[in-house]
Amino acid sequence: MDVVEVLPRLRMLRFPVGAAYVWRDDDGLTLLDTGTAGDAGDIERALDGDLRRIVLTHWHEDHTGSAADLAARTGAEVVAHRLDASVIRGRAAGAPPVLDDVEVPIRAGLPPLPPAPPCPVDREVADGDVLPFGGGAVVVHVPGHTDGSIAVHLPAHGVLVTGDAVADVGRTTLGVFNTDRPRAVASLHRLAGLDVTTAVFGHGDPVVGEATAALRAAAALA
Repeated sequence: MDVVEVLPRLRMLRFPVGAAYVWRDDDGLTLLDTGTAGDAGDIERALDGDLRRIVLTHWHEDHTGSAADLAARTGAEVVAHRLDASVIRGRAAGAPPVLDDVEVPIRAGLPPLPPAPPCPVDREVADGDVLPFGGGAVVVHVPGHTDGSIAVHLPAHGVLVTGDAVADVGRTTLGVFNTDRPRAVASLHRLAGLDVTTAVFGHGDPVVGEATAALRAAAALA
């Protein structure tokens, strides 16, 4: 795992598959996503304060894999959208992606991921809810990748955490492996309407400065 300082209060934890992010407030830390199962020890060693909450952008194994372990180790509150909460808790199966022709060989070439152990969800959120970190973190429901995918917008800092609604591998683009591509495209257009300077993604490099322009360019091509 590599640790990358994106902003003075925002760190990227880069895994072999995907990324998580740590936001630091004066009174504690918020972790956004948790990598795959088995990453908890590395994440815990990278924390430089008390972990107050874990925000899960969606249920996929590369985002929730270490959530249960970290919650047990730290006592952090686990937050997820109500439509993905039952999958994260292990009480329901998540819908598989509907792959287009380009995505089929990409998916076939990826190694299998370890399953995510069931994790309690302490707080279910919906669109527009505000979480108590980063000066007020606004939950943005961005369905399409999964039914309960969320992004997290920190207006006070011009920061957007997109989860897998957007990716940046070479350029900013619509995320892949969606359950409903038209809804995913609509979610990307919604994110492109936000005023942000920094955007970070579940996969790919952060965009620091002019993030809104990058999102709008991606939306125009989706």
